[in-house]
Amino acid sequence: METLLSLLSQIWASHAVLIITAIKAVLVAVTLLQVVPLMVWLERRGSAVMQKRLGPNRIGPLGLFQGIADGVKALFKEDNPPAHVFKFYYRLAPVVSLIPAYMTFAVIPFASSIAIGEHTISFQVADLNVGFLYIFAIASLGVYGIIMAGWSSNNKYSLLGSLRSSAQMISYELSLGLSVVGLLMIFSSVRLGDIVRQQGELLVQLGPLSIPKWGIFIQPLGFLIFLVSAYAETNRLPFDLPEGESEIVAGYHLEYGSMHFALFMMAEYINMTVAAALTATLFFGGWQMLPGLPALQALLTQNLGLVGTLADLLRVLFELGSFVAKTAFFLWLFVWVRWTLPRFRYDQLMDLGWRVMLPLSLANIFVTGILIYYKVL
Repeated sequence: METLLSLLSQIWASHAVLIITAIKAVLVAVTLLQVVPLMVWLERRGSAVMQKRLGPNRIGPLGLFQGIADGVKALFKEDNPPAHVFKFYYRLAPVVSLIPAYMTFAVIPFASSIAIGEHTISFQVADLNVGFLYIFAIASLGVYGIIMAGWSSNNKYSLLGSLRSSAQMISYELSLGLSVVGLLMIFSSVRLGDIVRQQGELLVQLGPLSIPKWGIFIQPLGFLIFLVSAYAETNRLPFDLPEGESEIVAGYHLEYGSMHFALFMMAEYINMTVAAALTATLFFGGWQMLPGLPALQALLTQNLGLVGTLADLLRVLFELGSFVAKTAFFLWLFVWVRWTLPRFRYDQLMDLGWRVMLPLSLANIFVTGILIYYKVL
């Protein structure tokens, strides 16, 4: 037993950073996996509330276990691909869509760092010095899965859906990337951790009222461009042209069923989660606490007599709760918009991307540069 403990301590001493990173990666992956059934439930219950229906209410309290039942059904459902598909690429396409969706969350910080013993633990799987550039680079790989699915299905409607998706993502990736250039100019960093920390500063102090330096207050136009482009990048209504049930039946996943279709759904919901978390991180302070929570945290720390690591753990819990609340709001916004706005026509989609979003994003960069030059920002 002593030999085993000695061996474990040696492994920990020499590979502590690697072990901590692996633990964070597993926790993030498992958490994202739990988001999928919750979002499926939220989609159904949310639409039911808006349309004055009941929605799922039989399996579990308030129908909460409906997503689990659907997952079990998809897992055990017979999966026989049609004879006319290119089977290797047909089976590979959902995986190619899912992997980038998981990878993009790696650089998003969900709390500030904490010191435990000799190690400083950052609540971020990988603190890369390329920050959100990594997210844009990896997220753009997801379209290859959609293109592969459309082509390998050997179906004209599937191919049309995949072509729509590639054109849509190219059109809105430009605006998405340019919308955050203003933040890069102001914060002088692409590291998401640095951006969140700088958003903890005060922008305006008017007596008891203080406005933090959140991205929404210093880049309101950039926020709107980013939000609209994120909806287009995730293929959500009113930008779900790659699926377009009324026009091309179901688009790129027309020939898919069972777990292959479920993987596409998982990729979509995880992409939504990443988009929501990135919106909260760039424009709403990320893990910076919501108004009123810093005072509550200080009060609890004092009353409970917490010091050192325990006080830091309480702070991390409040920061994590703030980050989750902000992300949850934007996830609900995805559902709200879906059941509020109708789908665009394809020509309207392209016009909005090239004639409205792109010029506005360039104008936003120009105005931001002028305000920085005259030291307004």
